[in-house]
Amino acid sequence: MKTENFGSLRRKTIIFAIIIATMIILAGRLFQMQIVYTIEYDKKSTDNSIKSIELQPLRGVFYDRNYKVLVSNVPAYTLRITPAYYDTSLNKILEAVIGTEPGYIKGLLKKNKIYSKFLPVKVRRGVDFQVIAWYEENSEHLTGVDYIIEMQRFYPAQVIASHTFGYTKEISPEQLAKEKELYNPGDYVGHNGIEKTYEKLIIGTKGYKYVLVDSRQRQIGRFQEGKDDIVPIKGKDLVLGIEASAQRIAEEQFKGKRGALVAIEPTSGEILAMVSSPDYDLNRFSYFTPRSFLDSIYSNPFTPLFNRATMSIHPPGSTFKMLAAIAALDMGVIDESYTITCGGGFTFGRFFKCHGNHGTVNVVTAIEKSCNSFFYRLIYKIGIDKWKEYATKFGFGKITGVDLTEEVPGLIPDENYYIKRYGEKWPRSIMASLGIGQGEVSVTPLQLAMYASLIANNGKTKIPHVVKGYIDINTEKLVPLEFKEISTGVSQEALDIVKKGMYLVVNGHGTATHIKLPDVEICGKTGTAQNPHGEDHAWFVGFAPYENPKIAIAVLVENVGFGGTHAAPIAKNVIQAYMNSFKGEGSTLENQIAVVKTH
Repeated sequence: MKTENFGSLRRKTIIFAIIIATMIILAGRLFQMQIVYTIEYDKKSTDNSIKSIELQPLRGVFYDRNYKVLVSNVPAYTLRITPAYYDTSLNKILEAVIGTEPGYIKGLLKKNKIYSKFLPVKVRRGVDFQVIAWYEENSEHLTGVDYIIEMQRFYPAQVIASHTFGYTKEISPEQLAKEKELYNPGDYVGHNGIEKTYEKLIIGTKGYKYVLVDSRQRQIGRFQEGKDDIVPIKGKDLVLGIEASAQRIAEEQFKGKRGALVAIEPTSGEILAMVSSPDYDLNRFSYFTPRSFLDSIYSNPFTPLFNRATMSIHPPGSTFKMLAAIAALDMGVIDESYTITCGGGFTFGRFFKCHGNHGTVNVVTAIEKSCNSFFYRLIYKIGIDKWKEYATKFGFGKITGVDLTEEVPGLIPDENYYIKRYGEKWPRSIMASLGIGQGEVSVTPLQLAMYASLIANNGKTKIPHVVKGYIDINTEKLVPLEFKEISTGVSQEALDIVKKGMYLVVNGHGTATHIKLPDVEICGKTGTAQNPHGEDHAWFVGFAPYENPKIAIAVLVENVGFGGTHAAPIAKNVIQAYMNSFKGEGSTLENQIAVVKTH
């Protein structure tokens, strides 16, 4: 290479141009940062020294229909780890302090690795004060560990209602992915019951506190003296149809028993009491739920988590006789003067036994005496498809639409059902059993309670529901929720005749005279559902008082025998408890809201 070429004018010009261009770019970038984007970079710089702390809102309180607090909130400590600042060599120490198995924290951090390492991970909710005291003494050695005070559910009314209230549970990754604008990892959401149904009403709105932190993320003061903080907004308080004393008595009646109870106010469809037994302690789900407790629940052969009130299906037995009576009266195929002679049974291909020899009976006496012979015959006058049509009018064979997330429709067979099962020449003798509520027909306790409501309230009610409405946070007035009205369109005469029979079941010479009360006229019908797998199931449906009914009820006790012996007395005690609630002055909304505000 020649020297004159290396230092040529052309080469010098190129190098000079590159230097000038580089300086122009750098100057432009400097101008952009210092002048054009001054505000943005200043904000970013400020953000680096500000930490936002999420403030959880109070979850809405549940009141009973008399404004007694059923579900409230209490403060509890939650221990957290922020992975970005945490030293995993502390795992064993923390696990020993909170009393969990080795590897728990490692697994927890791995599970949350998909989220930002700056988002705190909740290690344990509801830790006791000794853990917090230990943390305070050793905090300088526990980088990345802190605790917050959260509100946990509290049940002050000595009412369990586990399947109705439901519980909250840590949000799943799937739900979080769908609702990431609303929730953060570790947030708790309603998992079942009305905690789930009304989640969006009761969850409230999160707030934020802004604090200044140093380079090690230690808090050194409030940002703008808290002027930019966002105050959390409490979730809406719900007023339920539940009446606390009736619910409590119902739960006491089911101790040691398996079954369900549903009581409804006939005019409104509001659920006054709902029990599924066995149940479970909601307090065990409020904080940390030990694996041993969950294992005991899951391994229980009587399935405590299963809601028998809305999910269990059984033949309704003799409680279904009123349906055939209503259909036949409304269709005009019989009237009150129509009689049969019960000689102890009925023959249609084979002999169907009655549990007595009732002689001449009309429809009222047949209900009062629970005469099988009358109803064996009656369904043949109605026809199976018409019988199903009336069953559907009363809400059977489909879900009721109750404001709980778990419900099944049951089964009301018709001719097509049997053709599919047995062919065109299906045995018509099957129909006799349907007439007394046996065979393939299956219903839930909730459906039977709605059926009793419809009879009590002259063929009309509303979709059964637990929640009446919510309290407006500004006016502190009840805002009622709307529920669809149900109307059977059945004649008043048919219903009056059937109600007369139900009145005599308790107050005449029927199968439940032992539950007669001196001051409340109960109407009802007992039922005993055959069970090929063991003891029969006991049923009772009814309403009270006879004039102006205020409560309709269905009771199921599994594997115990006669409905009159085992289910009717439970109904009586719950009806009595509910009617007694009208004698007290009750609580005022204003007083109870004042109490809740102290929590």
